[in-house]
Amino acid sequence: PVSIANCKKVKTKVMICPILRAALGMLDAVFKIIPDASVGFLGFQRDEKSLEAKFFYAKLPNDYKNRTAIIIDPMFATGGTAIEAVKFLKQKGVKNIKFISIIAAPEGLKKFSEKFPDVNVYVSAIDEGLNEKGYIVPGLGDAGDRVFNTLN
Repeated sequence: PVSIANCKKVKTKVMICPILRAALGMLDAVFKIIPDASVGFLGFQRDEKSLEAKFFYAKLPNDYKNRTAIIIDPMFATGGTAIEAVKFLKQKGVKNIKFISIIAAPEGLKKFSEKFPDVNVYVSAIDEGLNEKGYIVPGLGDAGDRVFNTLN
């Protein structure tokens, strides 16, 4: 900062929910913006044949029902993982949910908004669409592989 600014602190308790593993690359940046947030981890893995998101792990703060959940995932392709993550949190009793992504495909956004019109989605860019494998085109490739340097 160049000078002192008058600000208001948000009173809402926030839970940042990164989708493992790719969203771990976004977590530090979101934490800098919302330093008082707690983290609730959500593990989903996409089945490359069916393109369905399969749940495998969750660890939420004890007071998760009283928090606004901000799900983060760098790629919003088919919408499957986003839908399953929101469904999971709603079934757990979370009332206020938002979703942040870096790159999205129009097909995934459409499918998601039809299912959950009450959940706001924030993305940096909407690319052309999906290819036959359900990857965003032009996209960035596998975000988790890029973040953790596991490209083969």
